[in-house]
Amino acid sequence: MHIRQIFERDPVTMSFEFFPPKTPAGFNTLFDNIRQLEPLNPSFVSVTYGAGGTTREQTHDLVVRLKKETSLLPIPHLTCVCHGEAEIGQILDRYAEADIHNILALGGDPPKSMADYDRVGDAFQHAADLVRFIHAHKTRNASGGAHRFGVGVAGFPEGHPATPNRLEEIDHLKAKVDAGADYICTQLFFDNRDFLDFRDRCELAGIHVPIIAGIMPVTSLKGMKRMAELAAGARFPAGLLRALDRCEGDEDAAKRVGVHWATHQCLELLEHNVRGIHFYTLNKSDATIQVFQTLGITSARRIVPGSNTAP
Repeated sequence: MHIRQIFERDPVTMSFEFFPPKTPAGFNTLFDNIRQLEPLNPSFVSVTYGAGGTTREQTHDLVVRLKKETSLLPIPHLTCVCHGEAEIGQILDRYAEADIHNILALGGDPPKSMADYDRVGDAFQHAADLVRFIHAHKTRNASGGAHRFGVGVAGFPEGHPATPNRLEEIDHLKAKVDAGADYICTQLFFDNRDFLDFRDRCELAGIHVPIIAGIMPVTSLKGMKRMAELAAGARFPAGLLRALDRCEGDEDAAKRVGVHWATHQCLELLEHNVRGIHFYTLNKSDATIQVFQTLGITSARRIVPGSNTAP
């Protein structure tokens, strides 16, 4: 199903993100968690792509397995760094043959082992270039018919770490949309004011595609520090930090605080007519399930716009 059809079907999308595990045992654990999330009927799920394509095969294998063994609709990530046109074309062809209809196109980063990597040789210098290539690439599906991918791109409510000029940042985002992006999925954030302001600025810039809000519940104090590393520039509001400080190192209490905070974020976003919410699950299920239960949502496809409950 093309992403545009998903947005036509679901007034508010709910989606989850997974990353490809490094071991067979990790895959088994992930699928145990996926089986718990599957009954929530997410609009789609996305699968990350390692820096510089380091998880290319694992990403492909996880996407195909999700397609074959679950009712979920997987959307693989794809990045620019360390790739040429022929390489990206082959990846797209493989996804088309597997009946995968959507891609999340990202700029990406080089692997840590290639910190001095010179990007001058990369075929795609910006995500907008990758978006254009995906749309221009003539691909056939397994039945021999023409295959057109839906394409998503990333947005940064708190600002892109590589683009401190916020006006220039929105220009870059608009370039991705003008290149053919069908929707925007944002980086995680903890203060809804950042997202709502970002959404307003997109509107002022003439960006009118659906914007999905990225939410990641804090599940541990150690995990919060890891989030700060993964999402460079992530801002942790003082209210959240005070609540976590009161936990005094109790990880179970910290998890309850994180779930409560994320639930409140979702309630407020739904009341402000968010077009979708994307949960960064870290390959776990319990925090996301708790948020859904507190919201009273039994199926992600039954959410009413402008409401904090399902009908």
